[in-house]
Formats: sequence, C-alpha cells, structure tokens
Amino acid sequence: MDRLRRYRQLWIAMALFGGWYANASSASAQGTPAAAPSATAFCPENDSGLKLPAGFCATIFADGVGHARHLVVAPNGVVYVNTWSGRYYANDTPHAGGFLVALQDTTGGGKADVNERFGETVQSGGAGGTGIGLYQGAIYAEINDKIVRYTLPTDSIVPSGASMPIVTGLPLGGDHPMHPFAIDRDGSMYIDVATATNACQSQNRIPRSSGINPCTELETRGGIWRYDANKTAQAFSPADRFATGIRNAEGFAIDSADHIFVTMHGRDQLHANWPNLYKPEEEATLPAEELLLLRQGGDYGWPECYYGGIQRKLVLAPEYGGDGGKSVGPCATKIAPIAAFPAHWAPNGMALYDKQQFPSHYRNGVFIAFHGSWDRAPYPQAGYNVVFQALAGDHAAGRCEIFADGFAGAVKAPGQALHRPSGVAVGPDGSLYVSDDIRGRIYRIVYRGGSGASAGAESVTPCPSASASAGEISANDAKPPEGTHPDAGAAAATASLPVPAGATKEMVALGDRIFHGQVGGASCTGCHGADAKGTPLGPDLTDTQWLWGDGSYASISKTITTGVPQPKKYRSPMPPMGGADLNSDQVSALAAYIWALSHRSAATTSTIAPRTPGT
Repeated sequence: MDRLRRYRQLWIAMALFGGWYANASSASAQGTPAAAPSATAFCPENDSGLKLPAGFCATIFADGVGHARHLVVAPNGVVYVNTWSGRYYANDTPHAGGFLVALQDTTGGGKADVNERFGETVQSGGAGGTGIGLYQGAIYAEINDKIVRYTLPTDSIVPSGASMPIVTGLPLGGDHPMHPFAIDRDGSMYIDVATATNACQSQNRIPRSSGINPCTELETRGGIWRYDANKTAQAFSPADRFATGIRNAEGFAIDSADHIFVTMHGRDQLHANWPNLYKPEEEATLPAEELLLLRQGGDYGWPECYYGGIQRKLVLAPEYGGDGGKSVGPCATKIAPIAAFPAHWAPNGMALYDKQQFPSHYRNGVFIAFHGSWDRAPYPQAGYNVVFQALAGDHAAGRCEIFADGFAGAVKAPGQALHRPSGVAVGPDGSLYVSDDIRGRIYRIVYRGGSGASAGAESVTPCPSASASAGEISANDAKPPEGTHPDAGAAAATASLPVPAGATKEMVALGDRIFHGQVGGASCTGCHGADAKGTPLGPDLTDTQWLWGDGSYASISKTITTGVPQPKKYRSPMPPMGGADLNSDQVSALAAYIWALSHRSAATTSTIAPRTPGT
C-alpha cells in the first residue's frame, strides 16, 4: 500500500510539472514571457483590498512614492512613474528626491524591491508632472511646462545624464495645467493641452456667466498638439494643433492599426451655474464622460457642446445659447464620442490591452482609470475605479465593465478616498499596473484563473449607463432613526454645536441640512467634504485659519453670498452661494453652521460671541 501511494504521488508531481512545462512552452512560442512556477501558482500577499473579476488578483507593487500620476512599463519590466505636486494636492510637501520613479521587482514576488528616483527636484525648480512615455529605449516625461527625454544606460534602470528638452513652453495655469501624452511607433508625440477654464465663460465657473464667443482660449488650449519625439528644442506653437474642442484628454491609447483613442473629462456645474435650466440631480448626471477617436483637424465640441448621456448626442451648452439639453445648433457638425460613461467619473490614464496573460475577452480593448467625482454632490460620488471598454476596430463594442473597484475604501469622496486611480499601464508579461495619486500606491493586477474564450468574463460588473439616475441624496452621519421626523437626525447632529450671536440652534440645524445638500440644492460637500474637513478642491471649514475674511459670522455670510471667483490656494472658484439659489435666511443658516464648525472645540456654552477681526 505504501509503495502504491508513493507511485501515485510521483505520478501527480510529474503531471503537474508537465502541465506547467507545456504552458510555458506555449507562451514562449507565442512570443510572451513565460512566468516561473512560483509566480503563477499563487498571488503573493494579496493585500490590495481591490474587488476584481473571478480569476484575477492584485498586489501592492509599491507604496508611498508620491502623488503618482501616469506610469509606463519598460520591456525589462521596470515600472516608471511620474509624480506631481502643487495645488491639486493642497500644496503639501513633495516626496524627497526626483519626481520620476523607477520601480523594479528582482525577486518575482509581485512587489518592487528596487525604488530609485531621478529627474528634477523641488530644489532644481521642478514641480513634477503627469505625462510619461517610452520610445526607442528612452524615457519621455512632462516636467513643468516641457516634455523632456532621458536616455537610459544599459547598466542602470535610471539615467545618469541630464535630460534633453523635446517640447518647451507648454501652457500652464488655469483649471487643467497637466500635459499627458502618447508617442506612436513613428515618433509622433500627441500632447494634451487641456483647457484653462470649465466652459470658456467670461467669468470662470460663475453662475449665468456667458461664454466667450469665439472662445479665444482654443488658440492655445483645449486640444491635442502634435510634435516629433525624435527632435529636440521644439517650441509650443498654436500652429501645431492636431485636434480641437477637447476639454481635458488625460488618457491615450494607440492600437496596431494606428487608431488613436483619447479620454475626455466632461464639463462641470450645469445646475450650479444654470439652475434655471437644469434640475439639481442633473448636476450629478450631466454631462457624460467621453472616449474619442482622434482625427487630424477634428473638432470635438468644447466649449459650445457637451455630450448628453440621456439624449445620446452632443447638445448646445447654456453659455452659448443652450436651453437645458434640447438644442443642438452647431453641435451637429462636431465629432461625437465612440463611448460614453457616467458623469464626473473623471477618466484619467488609459491603456490598450494587447498581451496574452488576460483572457481573450480583454484582448485589444482599453482599461481606463477613473479618478472619481466631486461634482455629483449632494448625491453619491462615483467612479474611483478602473473600467474595461471593449473595442472593435475604430469603435466601442458594447457597454463598459467595472474591472477593479475598492481603491477609495469605505467612502467614495475626494476628501475621504484612501486611494484614487490615476494611471494605468500594461507590462511585457501582460500584468496591469495602476497608480494612485493620493498616497502614491502602485497596484499590480494579474490573472491566475482558467483559460478559454469565456474565461474572466463570467463575473463582470457592467458600468452604470451614462443615463443612470443620480441616486438618493447622501445624508449626513446622523440619519433619522426608524423613520421618525425628518429633522430629528439633523437636530441630533448639531445639538452640541455652538451658536453665533444673532443666530439660533434651529438655524445651525438648517445650515447642516443645506451644507449636506438636503435643502436648497447646494453642493458644498463636493469641495469641502462631507465632514467639512476639506478636499483638494476646497479648504477645511473646521479649522480656525481663514483664507477670506476674519471668520466672523458676518464675514462667512458675505463670502457665501459673493463667492470666491479667484481662490488663493485652491484651483476651483466657488460661485456665489455655492451655485445654489439660496434665500437670505438659508445663507444665514449656512453661515451659522460653518461658524459653529470652526468654533466647536472652544464651545463651553450653547452660545459663543463671534470672533473679532485679528483673533
């Protein structure tokens, strides 16, 4: 019996080895790297916390590398990341060393054990960037207002020499100062030069401000510019524009037929700026995000047009005479997207999947990193995921699928998300890498499931339709218990807050409901967070430091009423009354609530006198 058991164990071992050898030989014959048995047998330290389709698993490849934007993977498996700094990240202290990062896994364990930084530093005047690419063995990277090239030596994963300028003088400033790019096999470099404004208004993001006509911003912004990656010292020029009418194209993908696909962030604040034309929930559902097929000389509609997910067509923007989504006008001659996604999900990096590791279901489609919304408040925020969009030649094939979720953690909101997907890239072995620009995490996603035409497609989660509803208004933490009086929760949440002189506890409770979007249609939480502790878009309102005014009840009321057209530290202006139609009583109530938040720690009685200027 013992001998029979030993024979059986030997036969099983030989069968397992033979199966692995056959798979490895097949992979080599197809021209793809054959992974070692230890790398394919399991997911080492599957600690990512991500939700993925069956058969996929993820590891944390690297962590804490800085505000990681886009990334690219070299043929030798080294992952190169561009990191950023500045007002998108509340001007926090950048990571020490160069803004560019080289990550290498030398053990095959699914985690980078080599982490080297290079390129410009804060001390050399650098601020980092978003775009990064590989071409003919060199690293191309955005830094400040230029694209530079670093030659990689054969004996190191980081360059030893100085960079060479490829394109200089790229426009900076405004709402979208980043410059993602892609390089095709012939060396044509396509650079996103995104818009300085939301909708080319006379006053950016201010209610009922009309659009500049013609939009002179389009001369140097709002499109794709083309340069030659083989040449140095090319100066940015309006004459080099390749396509126009593109608000912010952060993701690029080029397929084997030379089709160029780009993502586009749709505009913001339709209801906030035009409440007479759009319902509050349409702030969250309009317009759709877009996937474009890039054409030379193409006009994709911004700022005159936006893509309506419900109408499924480009419609005229209110700044240019639109009537809330009915009129088309000149938009009939613009180029519509090939795919649309839910509003404000914020499509950032994109990568074409052309490898063999993942099932054939994913072959030649694109993965898109959705950074996540802020402009869906007071309705639930969304995005914060990676989706897959199938392609068939030059057009989309069906609805997109949510491929990876769980980056944000428990709360999908700009000020509370633990991680936000920003870049995505495919490695030479077919692994998918995703960057996070909050805490600098890099994820590696691999497939360990079965084979076959349907493998990996059984447990997909379809994306919500671009015409899906906004959902229910997100309530604050103190929800009314057991269906009691609707004001009970708000009253409980504000019972311990102080009250400024001239206000009442009832006003503070009403202000709480206005702040959280339950009254008046305001979207305060979108910029300041549901806990009012601030986000990259707006300051902490629970702090005692004030950017505008002296923090008094009267000063806060004035700031709410007049708005903040030119923020000192944050990139997005605040429209008067947060873009809502608040009456004077509601403004007073909201000001009382905000005053109370900033005085909470000092509260010893139910009423505290307002601070005097300078205190």
